[in-house]
Amino acid sequence: MTHSTSCLCCRRRPLLRGMALLLLSPGLVLAQGTGRDGVAVGGNSVFSRLVPADTVEQSAAEQYAQMLQQAAAKNALGGKNHPQVKRLRAIAQRIIPHAVGWNPRAASWRWEVNLIGSQQINAFCMPGGKIAFYSGILDQLKLTDAEVANVMGHEVAHALREHARERMGKNAATGIGANLLSNVLGLGQLGQTVTSYGAQLLTLQFSRSDESEADLVGMELAARAGFDPRAGVTLWQKMAAASKGAPPQWLSTHPSGNTRIADIQANLPKVLPLYARSQNK
Repeated sequence: MTHSTSCLCCRRRPLLRGMALLLLSPGLVLAQGTGRDGVAVGGNSVFSRLVPADTVEQSAAEQYAQMLQQAAAKNALGGKNHPQVKRLRAIAQRIIPHAVGWNPRAASWRWEVNLIGSQQINAFCMPGGKIAFYSGILDQLKLTDAEVANVMGHEVAHALREHARERMGKNAATGIGANLLSNVLGLGQLGQTVTSYGAQLLTLQFSRSDESEADLVGMELAARAGFDPRAGVTLWQKMAAASKGAPPQWLSTHPSGNTRIADIQANLPKVLPLYARSQNK
């Protein structure tokens, strides 16, 4: 059958080429500063520029508050005097000062750290610095402070690298088609796109490259905060043992595996000096 030159996919090709040129223009590249020590993972994705950061962070704050209310209603929210809450917040206080080196917006975030009573092996950090740990990840894996710091660093890294915003931007680019350029150029209401995809924040699944970035940035954050980055290896070994062949919820669709641990080990020489420096302060 002859393909019509006026079909939708053909008409989209010039638009998509124009979109690609716009996204790849120098003014939209979110480059990581050069000349720094530690790991190197490149700049943030240009797709994150398709969704306003303020709107994403506001949506995250609202969903986080709702989650805490639901947990409190079930007597599953750890109080401020809970030993594990105190532990998590103490670790966060050491990690957060190093976040701004990866994302200047982190300096103005209203960071929160809370504990949810649940047997799930799970933890996350939503855009804007909203951190939650489930008691299952602490109790079942018997995590050391250094392993907790690597978990927290990993989750904070997702927020700093704006992986959720990037995924929403990609969804927006796919979902709104020809309206995208108008929105990028300020001629539309991009907030409507955020509303459409905002519900995904608590259930968003990150890509394999997102997870790899979070591993590396997370262990650097932990090292700068004075926690042994080698705990990233033992952490993922515990994760693998707990998963018994199936990835736990916290790993999304991507189990740790030998490759993940090997990547961490390969980058340890870049972060061990940071850890050693933190011990001399």
